[in-house]
Amino acid sequence: MNFIVTLLQKKDARRFLILALFCLLLVMLRSMLNIMLLTFLLTFLMDRLHFHTSRLLNKVVPVNSKLVLSLLYATLTALLIAGGFKLFPALINQTGQLIDLVKRVNTMPQENELAGYLVSFLNTINIQGTVKHGLEFVMRVSNWGFHLFLALLLSLFLLLGKENVVRFTRQFRTSKLAWLFNEVEFFGRKFVHTFGKVIETQLLIAFINCIVTTLALWLMGFPNLFVLALLIFVLGLVPVAGVFLSLIPLCAIAYSIGGILYIVYLLVVITVVHALEAYVLNPRLMASKTNLPMFYTFVVLLFSEHFFGVWGLIVGIPTFVFLLDILDVQAIGKPSDRSAQQPEEEHSH
Repeated sequence: MNFIVTLLQKKDARRFLILALFCLLLVMLRSMLNIMLLTFLLTFLMDRLHFHTSRLLNKVVPVNSKLVLSLLYATLTALLIAGGFKLFPALINQTGQLIDLVKRVNTMPQENELAGYLVSFLNTINIQGTVKHGLEFVMRVSNWGFHLFLALLLSLFLLLGKENVVRFTRQFRTSKLAWLFNEVEFFGRKFVHTFGKVIETQLLIAFINCIVTTLALWLMGFPNLFVLALLIFVLGLVPVAGVFLSLIPLCAIAYSIGGILYIVYLLVVITVVHALEAYVLNPRLMASKTNLPMFYTFVVLLFSEHFFGVWGLIVGIPTFVFLLDILDVQAIGKPSDRSAQQPEEEHSH
């Protein structure tokens, strides 16, 4: 018991213990992670959007802050509903095209060696398992919609009562658990700061990816570019499944335009675009946002992708920067003073 008390009196040990307990709590609440992450994401982005919008409007005419926030949420809800009504019919239609594609590929004569290889590859795919996972994904859409609805409400109520929430939460500073609250506040501030830089970078990468891919699709003669561009941008924010989900309708359209050869062209384009995203845009933009050297950023991306797969390309840099900030190796967004002074000392010697 005395050992635990002595351990908790040390700031570093206390912080790492609290961080470990917080990670354990997240594992126990993993069934609620969707709602928590969606609420956090919407709250953060809408708070930034509300701040910049209110500042621009106040330069022209004074406006009520809560009115602006309510209008922003109403606009977001309308866009989500309108996007759903436009995207789902297009997805259903293009899914039907995909089914026709599979039937035609399996029944058509193998005109050349490439077609024969593609048919052999399709025959090796576990269609039943793929369809089963696809149906499970469709069944989860309703749950995601419900989670998104709850996240919208929670983030709206949180931002509308932001001042009261902050005022009430500050009372924990003088409570019997003040030491715990101070450490949680320490981690929370650093996490929000790190997440803010990374999410801005991820949105920029998804936007660049959308523009480049849409331009390539326009050159290939794809129809419905607006819907496809919106679909590519939204799925570009999905770390693991986004690329594969976007390939399903795109392959169906490519086959209807130019046959199997266009599918090959499309796969080459998607591969090049996402290789550019993963190994060029990600290191450059992440390095500029987190103030990491290019070499460190590239190495972290390689190792995180090796150990965590595609998820590593998303969580690798934020986790590394978060750990650096906790260890006081480098403050986020600021170059290390020690590293800047070290070369000068060496030259002086």
